[in-house]
Amino acid sequence: MRLAISLVAALCTASVLAQTSAPAFTPPKRIPAQGVSLTDGERAALVTGLATLERELAEAAVELAREPRQLALLPDAEVFHKAVAWSLADDTFYSPKEITLARRLIETGRERVAQLRAGRAPWLQAKGLVVRGYRSKLDGSVQPYGLVVPETGPAVGAVQPMMVWLLGRGEKRTELAFIAERESGPPQLTPAGVLTLIPYGRFCNATKFAGEVDVMEALAAVRAHYPIDPQRIAVAGFSMGGGSTWHLATHFPGLWCVASPGAGFAETPIFTKALAPGKEARASWEQLLWRQYEGTGLAGNLAGLPTLAYAGEIDGQKEASDLMEAAATREGVKLERFIGPQTAHKYHPETKETLTRRLEELIARGRAAVPNEVRFATYTLRYAESAWVRIEGMGQHWERAEVRARLTGDGVVEVTTANVTHLLLSPPSLTRVVIDGKTVVPTRPGSSVRLQRTDAGWREFTSDDGLRKRPGLTGPVDDAFVEPFLFVRPTGKPLDADVGAWVESELTAARHLWRDVFRGEVPTKSDREVTDADIADRNLILWGDPSSNAVLARILAKLPLQWDAKRLVLAGKTHVAGKFAPILVFPNPLNPRRYVVLNSGLDFRSEGYGNNALQTAKLPDWAVIDVRTPAGPRWPGKVVEAGFFNEQWR
Repeated sequence: MRLAISLVAALCTASVLAQTSAPAFTPPKRIPAQGVSLTDGERAALVTGLATLERELAEAAVELAREPRQLALLPDAEVFHKAVAWSLADDTFYSPKEITLARRLIETGRERVAQLRAGRAPWLQAKGLVVRGYRSKLDGSVQPYGLVVPETGPAVGAVQPMMVWLLGRGEKRTELAFIAERESGPPQLTPAGVLTLIPYGRFCNATKFAGEVDVMEALAAVRAHYPIDPQRIAVAGFSMGGGSTWHLATHFPGLWCVASPGAGFAETPIFTKALAPGKEARASWEQLLWRQYEGTGLAGNLAGLPTLAYAGEIDGQKEASDLMEAAATREGVKLERFIGPQTAHKYHPETKETLTRRLEELIARGRAAVPNEVRFATYTLRYAESAWVRIEGMGQHWERAEVRARLTGDGVVEVTTANVTHLLLSPPSLTRVVIDGKTVVPTRPGSSVRLQRTDAGWREFTSDDGLRKRPGLTGPVDDAFVEPFLFVRPTGKPLDADVGAWVESELTAARHLWRDVFRGEVPTKSDREVTDADIADRNLILWGDPSSNAVLARILAKLPLQWDAKRLVLAGKTHVAGKFAPILVFPNPLNPRRYVVLNSGLDFRSEGYGNNALQTAKLPDWAVIDVRTPAGPRWPGKVVEAGFFNEQWR
C-alpha cells in the first residue's frame, strides 16, 4: 500500500525537480503561488507531526490488509498527510492561520487512522461538512473531495439526490486551502435535502484532462458509500466552475438530471481572443482540437437536459451564456436564463433564490431512466455516449458525428446518423432497428445490438478486431493522459546527444506540469523495469529513441515511422535524425487496447498556466520537432510537420 506521498519524498520533490535537467519552459507565473516563510520552529513541528502520521498510516496499511473495507477508507486519512506535506515541500502556506490549520489536520489524520485500526469510520455517518479522499487510478495519487451531507438522510433502503458543485478558479487553492474551504462552509448553491459533492478537480484546470477524471472518480467514490439516486444527479458551478459545467453538461448529457452553469466560458477562441489581430497564428490542427472541450458545437446535446444558465447582467462572462443560448437556439433547444440585474461576477441574492428553487424542483423530478429520445453529437470518441446510445466509430475524427434515436414502441428504434460508422444501441427489449432508412433485425433480440455502416448500408456485427479509432483509442497525444499511464525513461545511450538532451528536458517539463496543474507525481519506471502488467494496464509514455529506450526499440518495427542514427522517416518525409525528433501517439503493438506515446507529456505547456480555456490539446496524433529551436510557452521546439492518423490509424 503506497502512501499518497512519503514525507521524505514530499520534502525533497521540489529540490529533486530543480536539480534534474532544467525544464523546457519557465511558467509565466508560479501556480500555486509562493507562500509565506515558516520559522524554523514551525517547520520542525510540522515535519515531526507528519513523520508520526506517516508511520501510523504505514502501520495501518499493513494491519488492514486483511480488512479490505477498512483499507479502502485509508485515503480519508491520507488526504490530510498530503495536504500538509505538499504545502511544506512547496512553501505554499499563505497565512499564519494555514500553519495552525496544518497542525490540526495532522491530528485529524492521526485520529482517523486510529479509528480505522479500531474498526470504525464515524465520518461515514457524519452530517453537514465532511472532507474525504480517494486514490486515483490515473496516477496512484490521493485526491480530496468535500461533501455537504443533509442533516436528514434518506429512509432505510431509499436513495437520495445529489449535486456536483464545480469550483471557480483559485490559484492558491492547494489541498490545504481546499480542505479549509470545505470545512468553513457550503458552496454558493446548496439545494435543500441534496447531498452535494465538491470535487477538488486536481487544482486549477476547469475539469480538463485529469480534472475531468477527478470529477468522475470522486463521483464514483461517493456512490460507493452513499445511497445515491442515479436519476437525480445534478451538476452546477460558477466562474471556472461554470465553464466546467458547460463542458460536463454537453459532453455527458445522459449523466445529469439538470445542469446550472454560472458565468464561465464555453469555448476557446472567443473567450481567449486567440485569433485576434496581432496574435500568433494558431495551427489548423490546434483549432480543430479546440472542439474537444467546446460546448457551443454540442449545444444540441442539451435537448434532453434542463439547463439553468446564470450570469450577472454586467459580468463579462455573461458572454458564455449568450453564446450557448445562440448555439442552442440554432439546434432548436431552449435554455432557461437567470440574469442578476446590474450584477458583476457573482450571484445576485434574489436571482439566486429563484434559481435554487428551480434547481430543487428539477432535481426532485429527476430524469427518465430510459428516455424515449436520445440526441447526441460529438467530435471525438473520447465522448461517445448518452443514455442507451454509444457511438463506437466515426467517419472522420474532429468533424461532428451525430445520432438521433427514438423508441417507437414494441422494441423498435428509429435512428438517423451523420459521420458515424459503428454504433451500439442498448435500450430495453430491442427487437428491430430502422437506421438511416434501412431495417436491421438483431439475431438475438434483447437489450443491445452493435451496428456497422458498410457500402450496402447498416448491418449487425459481433466481432471487430481490426485496428481503428474507437472509444479510448482515438488520439490525440493528450488522450493518453486521461487513463492510467506510465512514464518510461531511457537508460541507454541516445542516438544523438542533442536529441538526448531535448528528451531529458521535455521529460522534466512534463513532470513539472503534471505536479503543478494536476497535483500528482508522474508514475515513472526505467525501460528495464517495465512489466507485462504495465503493458496490460497502462498507456506507456516512452521517452528517448530506439538506442536509449529498450521498449521503444522492441516495438519500433510496428510503429508508423523509421528512426535510426542517420534519419527519421514519418508520414513519408525524411528528416536528419540528429536535428529532429518525433512525437507520436499510437496503439501499443504489445497491447493494441492501450497507447504508446513518444516523447511528450500533456502538451499545453506554460501558456495554459494562466488561462484555463487555453488548457487544450496542442498537438495532433503525430509531429516532427526541430530540436535546434528552443522550447517555448507553446511548443517543444519548432513543429516542422504534424497531422492526424485516419480512422484506421494510417
